[in-house]
Amino acid sequence: MLLNLSRIRVPHTAVEEVYAPELFLTADDVYRVVEAVKLRMDIQKTGERFRLSGGVSTVLQLACSRCLEPFPSPIDASFDLVYHPQTLNAGEGEREVEEEDLATAFYHNNEIDLGQLMREQFYLALPMKPLCAEDCQGLCPNCGTNLNRGACDCRREWEDPRLAVLKTLKRDS
Repeated sequence: MLLNLSRIRVPHTAVEEVYAPELFLTADDVYRVVEAVKLRMDIQKTGERFRLSGGVSTVLQLACSRCLEPFPSPIDASFDLVYHPQTLNAGEGEREVEEEDLATAFYHNNEIDLGQLMREQFYLALPMKPLCAEDCQGLCPNCGTNLNRGACDCRREWEDPRLAVLKTLKRDS
């Protein structure tokens, strides 16, 4: 999934590609790609600088934060990045990060790793707290039963053991 920049000879190029989900296997279990990944982007070349703007869409399988059940989550993320040759990044010492720096990346050997770009967009599009449904009941804290599928016989009332001494004071009065 490498973009060979030496083949881009015109100032504007449009790219549309579809990648198989198997190409995005990750070592961590944060997400799993379950549908083909569609990449569409415009490439604007200015000297050695390349601006990639477009979007990536697919369906990821996530684990619900409450019940831990897997569920599909459609992703349609857009990006607008400017790539410079890595040799231009000589380091300028300490300086404040500007807004434009957040959309700046570097390429090496006239190649841009599109796989890395797409994985980065997946991570940026992930919800902070993935939920299979807004009204997900989650798991019982005592027995672990998925409360979306059925009820359990566990007692729902919890008493803070640190406050048990205060209960005895109330009874003695």
